[in-house]
This record gives sequence, C-alpha cells and structure tokens, in this order.
Amino acid sequence: MSSMFGKPRAAPSTTDRHLPSLLPECNVAILGCRGSGKSALTVKFLTKRFISEYDPNLEDTYTSEETVDQQPVLMKVMDTADQDVPVNCERYLNWANAFMVVYSIDNKRSFEGCRQYLDIISLHTKGIQHDYPILLLGNKLDLEQYRQVTKAEGVSLAAKHGCSFYEVSACLEFEAVQHVFHEAAREVRREMERNLPVRPLFITEERPFLHLAAPTAVASKHGLASCTLNTLSTVNYKEIPSVAQAKLVTVKSSRAQSKRKAPTLTLLKGFKIF
Repeated sequence: MSSMFGKPRAAPSTTDRHLPSLLPECNVAILGCRGSGKSALTVKFLTKRFISEYDPNLEDTYTSEETVDQQPVLMKVMDTADQDVPVNCERYLNWANAFMVVYSIDNKRSFEGCRQYLDIISLHTKGIQHDYPILLLGNKLDLEQYRQVTKAEGVSLAAKHGCSFYEVSACLEFEAVQHVFHEAAREVRREMERNLPVRPLFITEERPFLHLAAPTAVASKHGLASCTLNTLSTVNYKEIPSVAQAKLVTVKSSRAQSKRKAPTLTLLKGFKIF
C-alpha cells in the first residue's frame, strides 16, 4: 500500500500510469529492529506529528513531494516491518537508493541489530558494484537519562561502514527529523551526479583550402612570353609537393645580349610555364 502524507492515495487514472514522473525520486528504506522507532520517525517527517504506538507487523510505503535546497524531489519512504533480524531483504535492497538504519539509544540490543543491516547493505553494494547513501540514526534522544549506547559507539560504527551518523528524537522538534530525511535526498542527488556518464568531447579541425590569386599574366618588359598561374582546385591541393621536397627552378630570359639583368621566375617544381 502506498500513501501520500500518511493518507491513502487515490488510484491513479489509466493516463497517469503511463506518464513518467517529472520529479527526481528518492527511495528511502527505513531499517532497524522492532521498537527502535522507525514508524514514529516516518510519521513525524510526513505529518509533523508524534505517535507512540504502531502495529509492528505493518509495512507501508509513503510518498511526499519535498523541496530540498530549492529543488523539488519526490521522496518515497518504505517503513519496513522486520522483527529482530533482517528477513526477505531483497524487497528493499532492490528498491531503495538510500538506507536509514535506526536504533534506540536506550536499547543496546537494537544497536547490535544495526550491525546486521549494515553488513547486508555492504554485501549488496559490493555485489552490484554501486554505492548507496547510508545513514545511521540513533533515535529517542529524549531518553538521554536511560542511554545505553554512547554517541562515540554510534560514530565508530558509522565510520566503519562509511555512512553518516545522526542522533534524533521522533517526539521532539520536527526540524531535526526533516533535516535527516532531506540529507538523504541530498546524498542521493550527489551520488547520481557522480555517476552521470561523461560526454565525449569532439574537437574538429578545419583544414584550410589553398587560395591563390586570380589568374595573373606575368610578362617581361623585354618581350618575354607571358606566364599565367591558374588557381588550383582542392583536388590539386593534395598534389602539391611539400616545402621540404620542393626545388627551386630558375628561368632566365632568352635575350642574353641585353645589358639589363634578365628577370627570373622562381617556381615550385612540377609547375609548367606557358
């Protein structure tokens, strides 16, 4: 059953079923032993209310449209109903892209149970070679006088599994609970951005064409035959010898008896003189 803000959602129309959501989604699975306060945290986040008693066998998924860092996100929260050990873990391991593992600071047994959930998530992420954000939550901070799990123990366990650590209370201020859920959405967003495929960079280099002057007639003042250089086409561009292979050819005037120095034409080897 899926609910919106704790209330049953109306059945979607046939058209709505085929329309993809325009909002980025964040699927959060709330895990932990019975009595750790998973349902109380979920309802506090969705409704800003605190309810102390829940059916421990009821598992449900809730949906809420949130604004995180001025960006809309569709948060789906699965309030799992495991008893004291993880059971049928595939149902949330294959669904969630963020995990909240909850224990009660006044119950050492619930803290030890968190180790099993963290180990299962670690094995799952290693198997699929993909990291998911994990948040370790010490709940019932209002019962500080009955604390059995120190904050240092929580920090140490979180550091061992590379996850974030928070201590909250479902019956105290709403902002602290909201901050934890929004932080899960932030970590999901950051993880998605890190996994975006890198777009290949294409660099195109335009090869310039060889442009020569318009056909020009070169004539000697002393009656030499004119020499015309035609503009080369792009096909002939490839046939031009490289500068290193070019040889200089000197053409002298046939009037050797002229007192003036005969003009010369310097051409690349391969050109014809007309």
